[in-house]
Amino acid sequence: MPSTLPSPDGIRAQWAEHNPDLDTSPMELIGLLKRVTGLLDRAVEPLYAGAPLTAPEVDVLVPLRHATDPVIASGLAQRMGMSRAGMSKTLAKLERRGFIARTPNPADRRAALVVVTEAGAQAIDAFFPRQLAAEVELLTDLGKDRQQVIRALQRLVEVMESGSGRD
Repeated sequence: MPSTLPSPDGIRAQWAEHNPDLDTSPMELIGLLKRVTGLLDRAVEPLYAGAPLTAPEVDVLVPLRHATDPVIASGLAQRMGMSRAGMSKTLAKLERRGFIARTPNPADRRAALVVVTEAGAQAIDAFFPRQLAAEVELLTDLGKDRQQVIRALQRLVEVMESGSGRD
């Protein structure tokens, strides 16, 4: 007989019983964020089966698609909340397939300048509307609460970004 997993509140209660001095309050918010991420991934995952792009590649190509100037790779990583290593790996894959071009930054040889190529623009133009349609369907029932959720998430980003430099 399979065991039943405890609810998030049950898990918190068990941790509180096991270790009463442990502050488990972050689990409430982080658990919801992980659940939202999982639901979003599950909703768009079918779109990537056989697609010419992966989810991280789409995430990188979207802001590059309409950038008016070359973008510094490290700045793109920071803006997206990605590690520099993760960004470098994604950019390398996109470059090998001809979707982006990287050139040395004349102002700082350590930094690469990134631009989307015509092939990259065509790939994102063909794929991104399909992803947006799946996201629209997923969020349709949010209705009038949408702006409240956006404000709360914007505030969360602000708090997390301001606290990210703490030791």
